[in-house]
Amino acid sequence: MSIGVVLVIGSLGTLITQGTLSFLSPGYILQQLQIAAFLGVAATGMMIVILLGHIDLSLPWVLTSSAMLSAGLGGWAALPCGLAVGAAAGLVNGLGVATLRVPSMIFTLGTNTVLQGLMVLYTGGFAPRSEAPAWMEVLAVGKTLSIPNSLFVWILVGGAGTFVLKKTALGRYIYAVGNQEQAVYLSGVRTHWVLIGAFVMCGVCSAITGMLLAGFSHKAYQAMGNDYLMPAIAAVVLGGTSILGGRGTYLGTVLGTLLIVLLQSMLSVLQMPEAGRQIIYGAVIIVMLLVYGRQHQEGR
Repeated sequence: MSIGVVLVIGSLGTLITQGTLSFLSPGYILQQLQIAAFLGVAATGMMIVILLGHIDLSLPWVLTSSAMLSAGLGGWAALPCGLAVGAAAGLVNGLGVATLRVPSMIFTLGTNTVLQGLMVLYTGGFAPRSEAPAWMEVLAVGKTLSIPNSLFVWILVGGAGTFVLKKTALGRYIYAVGNQEQAVYLSGVRTHWVLIGAFVMCGVCSAITGMLLAGFSHKAYQAMGNDYLMPAIAAVVLGGTSILGGRGTYLGTVLGTLLIVLLQSMLSVLQMPEAGRQIIYGAVIIVMLLVYGRQHQEGR
């Protein structure tokens, strides 16, 4: 987390020197937490997969597909539809990685491309509806007791993820598989179900993020998830989860998410273009990968 400390100091220093003192106001803090909720939900699912030593590159179009199909359906029936799309995509990813033993990076990238093609075919490249269902907007931009509803959604998703990781056999197996999958398999655990379950949870989290973003933007649109893949991965590894698997806490992911949002605020003040932001996210991931790789070698 030393890199995180540097980012915090640098971001706060930039905001102050640029005269953006309003970041200390409760309104600004709640606004940033609302934005952090979208990334936090996506990072929750990504963390579960990364704990296994895998990665899910299908997040952008699982997110987009769930949002577009549920928004196109409309009404409260859209909620289970969106969740089902995310779960189905996660199931396909899990089966490909666990059963076919295809590297997760390759298989999930393929899933992402297939979903992109299907959505372009389904919508013709346009938004399925001119506006998102009312309930999506309530969850994304509505407030309860002056607190953004999206923050409550993040708390619920994070609480569920923490419960699974800390209080269930599946959670213990996720950590164990991330450390040594072969040993876990030889002990009698059906590790393929652990992998499938993790990817399904990641898909569901991506779907929830997509529906929240559709409500926040007031409609679902093509490629709406493209800006969330690298920040989600960066938030997880910056929070202390080993990208090699087997180690990490959800509290760390929460802190990593807040650090990324703070970094985004700083880059917005500096008017950093999107290309520059992606370079920074990639650099963070590379540095953390080098750190974890060195620690792994020293621990052998």
